[in-house]
Amino acid sequence: MRETLLLDVPHRQVVFTVPKMLRLFFKFKRKLLGDLCRCAVRALLFYFKAVAGTALEPGIVAVIQTFGDRINFHPLHYRVTEGGVDEAGIFHRVSSFDDGRLVEVFAREVLGFLVRRELLSPEWAERLLSWRHTGFSVHSRVRAKTKPEAERVSKYMIRPVLALERLLFLEPEGKIGYRYGQDGAERETMDYLEFVARVVSHIPDKGQVTVRYYGLYANAHRGKIRKASLSPFLLRMAEEEEKPVPSKGWADMIRKVYEVDPMTCPKCGGVMKVVAFITDYPAVDRIIDHLKLTFVAEKPPPSHVFQQVALMAAEERAEYF
Repeated sequence: MRETLLLDVPHRQVVFTVPKMLRLFFKFKRKLLGDLCRCAVRALLFYFKAVAGTALEPGIVAVIQTFGDRINFHPLHYRVTEGGVDEAGIFHRVSSFDDGRLVEVFAREVLGFLVRRELLSPEWAERLLSWRHTGFSVHSRVRAKTKPEAERVSKYMIRPVLALERLLFLEPEGKIGYRYGQDGAERETMDYLEFVARVVSHIPDKGQVTVRYYGLYANAHRGKIRKASLSPFLLRMAEEEEKPVPSKGWADMIRKVYEVDPMTCPKCGGVMKVVAFITDYPAVDRIIDHLKLTFVAEKPPPSHVFQQVALMAAEERAEYF
């Protein structure tokens, strides 16, 4: 990767996480992990377009790494270029990643996919989105500025499911211990069957591709570069980096996430335009009081939701035995 694949631009490690109650679909139907990869790719492409104001093609390496530090199910690690190439072949840098905005788009993509596959009802999807903590998360703080740093991140992304030096045999208890966290400071204890079940649940299906390439790193794009006898490392860079949140991107983001056009007047249906952005909190409070607007906290999910989640967790554990 360092010698022939990676572009000489900064990269980010982006980790996508889905709620525990949805992980069962991907754990027992591993073919769905490919579709989950594409959901994350579409979310990244939409985010870049919203930020840059134009469609960009980044370089993406997706690793289906289904395990976390505790050998638990925790899918999807990505290495993404900070920016992408536009239609004119110019690379635009986008070094500001807003995880809050990106996770909202990712959640919509995943839930929409599950609804289309009839694995989840539209009512359940909307209910999940209405919760304050949906269980979806995106982490993109790990940054690699140089190729050696990107190589180090890549080695982390393709590490094995467990480290033997962190595995303990607790003979008096007749159980297995596994150290995790920073320098293995924390430890989790489990019986033999649970340990075996955790490990074998991460074995890929026969022929399953666990490392995938998209955008500038896709085989098709690299083939075109080779056919045209062009060097993949000679990119025309934009002189200035794109702004983190330009005015022409926020409206598209709201339309994608909340499925409502913020520039359409709710009374007459006409097109509105931005006059000013008010960031002074006392002024905002005065406007809210003058318009007599009220905001009611969302209700927590009903009790039968927790019962169904508990039932799904019980069924998952039953599969081990």
